[in-house]
Amino acid sequence: MRTDTLFRALADPTRLRIMRLLGSMELAVGEVAQVLGQSQPRVSRHIGILCDAGLAERRREGSWVFLRACASIGEAPPLNVAIVNLLAEAEAVDHRFAEECDHDRRRLAEIRQHRESEAQAYFSDHAHDWDELRRLHSPDEAVEKKLAHALGDAPLGRLLDIGTGTGRMAELFAERAERIVALDKSLAMLRVARAKLQHFPTERVELVQGDFGSLPFAAASFDTVLFHQVLHFAQMPGAVLGEAARVTRPGGRIAIVDFAAHQREELRDRHAHARLGFEDGQMTGLLDGAGFEPTAPIALDDGELIVKIWIAQRSAESRKAEL
Repeated sequence: MRTDTLFRALADPTRLRIMRLLGSMELAVGEVAQVLGQSQPRVSRHIGILCDAGLAERRREGSWVFLRACASIGEAPPLNVAIVNLLAEAEAVDHRFAEECDHDRRRLAEIRQHRESEAQAYFSDHAHDWDELRRLHSPDEAVEKKLAHALGDAPLGRLLDIGTGTGRMAELFAERAERIVALDKSLAMLRVARAKLQHFPTERVELVQGDFGSLPFAAASFDTVLFHQVLHFAQMPGAVLGEAARVTRPGGRIAIVDFAAHQREELRDRHAHARLGFEDGQMTGLLDGAGFEPTAPIALDDGELIVKIWIAQRSAESRKAEL
């Protein structure tokens, strides 16, 4: 990145305010315009300049476009962090800039509140369905405690939460992971997750729209991959696990939380389950076929539906065979 391009991108008060905002959280382009009190076309021009300079990056999610500060500028990760920190320090000496940033923070608080209100409305609309399913298995808190114990104290590194839903798993492991990418196909669920996770730094948690059958990530991108009550939606779970294996580094781990095999046929129609749970032998075969080495499963059987936790490690030999 040329130095003159970088400084030209920062030579505008509005763009400085945008970078200050992006130091706090990821925002939709429309939300940036709302905070700044400017037209969206005008804000989009400023965003284009920041993106061209490598200071920010866009990500499309349905009809929305979200904006986040780049984690690095070319090969210099500390530089972008230094710029964000410098803008924070600038508030102490530039009173006009401080007033503008204070105004922006008040508007940003309104954005946060609106997101939380939308998430609560979504929960209210679907509470009956979720409560009905929860009554059939162990309490969520017990499952989470067992999962955390099963993963042990080993570093989680870069964690991919596939089918993040409400973002609960990303929230649970955010402090233990180097970075979490929370992926979901549903735009509605991503908005719920974004409301839950918006208080985490953007460099720690990223939300991405995508399908578990075709993950939008390079090979060997993650140290830990998590499926929490997701795999039973897969028509071809073997293919889904194969795709998960592709993005897991050799020696990395996969954690699957799902139901043991059951006969509740109504879950197909009422909750769109493609699979009525998994037998241990079936799951072992699926994991082995994808190049994972499974350990003994953990069962939580204090409900009508038994919840199982399967942990497996990515085989280095399988990775070599692919190459």
